[in-house]
Amino acid sequence: MAEVLLARLGGEGFRAFSAGSHPKSSPNELTLELLESLGYETKRLRSKSWDEFARPESPRLDFIFTVCASAAKESCPVWPGQPTSAHWGVEDPASFRGTPEETREFFHSVLDRLASKVRRLVELDLQGSKAKPGGLLDSSMDRRILEVRLAEIGRS
Repeated sequence: MAEVLLARLGGEGFRAFSAGSHPKSSPNELTLELLESLGYETKRLRSKSWDEFARPESPRLDFIFTVCASAAKESCPVWPGQPTSAHWGVEDPASFRGTPEETREFFHSVLDRLASKVRRLVELDLQGSKAKPGGLLDSSMDRRILEVRLAEIGRS
């Protein structure tokens, strides 16, 4: 969810990748159904291991956001380039149990919470405006201030 949200809301200023410690064989069907119903592009989505992004030849990452509530307790890889990280925990919608309607509503509520967080990220004054296409973040915003702001977004 966060990958497509940032791709749409961040425009050309951001490239987004989603990955996890124990990826499933494919993205969750209800997630794909919800995103498609809202006009998000899902054809290129695939389940990815975060190990794919911890290699020296991986795309440069400026930020790492853990979004699954359980991910905050996991030991993350050492990321090349030491990207700024924050925990933006939301419940894992795939673990929700309820009626089909309750489940769809829960998935939508998780998407809404993530969208709110992504909007706040996009609105931050990064490099005096936005992150540069290609993932190069200008250092005009003090890293510690940025970390505080990203943590605030996670708590909201």
